[in-house]
Amino acid sequence: MTPEARVAAAIDILDLILGGEPAEKALTAWARRSRFAGSGDRATIRDHVFDALRCRRSHAALGGAETGRGLMLGALIAAGQDPAGVFTGQGHAPAPLSAAEAGRAATAPDTLSAAMTEAEACDIPDWLWPQWQASLGDRAAETAKLQRSRAPVFLRVNLRRTSPAAATRALADEGIVAIPHPLADTALEVTEGARRIAGSAAYREGLVELQDAASQAVTAALPLADGMRVLDYCAGGGGKTLAMAGRVRAGFTAHDANPARLNDLKPRAARAGVPVTVTARPEGRFDLVLCDVPCSGSGSWRRAPEGKWLLDRDGLDHLCEVQSAILDRTAPMVAEGGTLAYVTCSVLNCENDDRVADFLSAHPGWRQAARHQWLPGDGGDGFFLSCLKRRG
Repeated sequence: MTPEARVAAAIDILDLILGGEPAEKALTAWARRSRFAGSGDRATIRDHVFDALRCRRSHAALGGAETGRGLMLGALIAAGQDPAGVFTGQGHAPAPLSAAEAGRAATAPDTLSAAMTEAEACDIPDWLWPQWQASLGDRAAETAKLQRSRAPVFLRVNLRRTSPAAATRALADEGIVAIPHPLADTALEVTEGARRIAGSAAYREGLVELQDAASQAVTAALPLADGMRVLDYCAGGGGKTLAMAGRVRAGFTAHDANPARLNDLKPRAARAGVPVTVTARPEGRFDLVLCDVPCSGSGSWRRAPEGKWLLDRDGLDHLCEVQSAILDRTAPMVAEGGTLAYVTCSVLNCENDDRVADFLSAHPGWRQAARHQWLPGDGGDGFFLSCLKRRG
């Protein structure tokens, strides 16, 4: 495919997504219909689509319309590329620019950007911008603009199997360049060869797992010790369960409200060499209960940009209610002197400190023993951790 044809394909896919189709579904359906497209074509089109979704508001403002065509026109203008060389109408290229579009393309990008509101320029919904500013203060614009770029690729070294240095050498032998990242002692940032990871021996043999560096930092900050009973209550795919099990020899139990999410955990645990129990009904009390609760995902919108535009005020309020309900539900599962670890991948106060404050107000037998927050500017995704201690 020509570069122009790739842009045309991205326009068609974006129109489907803007019409309500999930991004992954739209991309998969296009690939199935377009057997002529090679792996390089598919990767580039995917990048076009997700870059446009990350910058949906600002690219629409630059391109003059919140359509697939408007977003891709805005993307070219933002990149300083002449859209007329892409929108030619020749072959499989997009149709030529209209007079209005040509006028926008001829206008200096700085002039177009100056007409945007701050929320528009930062690609944050208007309704959310006041909360975003209140939560992040002088880091609000910086954090929002970081969410407009592609996220780094991180690996977690399985300390049960290897060391960071040995894992780095094993990856290098397969053409994957990775360097240590300061957020966690197990974190490696992949700088070359990311697409080779899934097929590498280091991955297949459980030496490394894909996991964000800040997510690894959450695990490193937990009060883990050998011999503990640990429950990962909102385990999802089990990434944090495996990360914890890679650090200490303890009894690990994983649970999720949607059991299907845990289908792959047992084979992954076997590959990693760590014992994990998967259960639909946790029983007894635990020394540590980890609640990585459902949230807005606002700390990881550069990985999943659709979430930014699907979230609304009612949805956020509902998430806060769910988060408080999970804390109330799991508190009795914590042994005396144990820890309830509350985690989100959100940067919003209403999902973080406000939920902790409400919990402590309603449960006088608890105190906050530790609080940590990581923002995208620190290198990984945005995460929040509160370690709530049950008084003995």
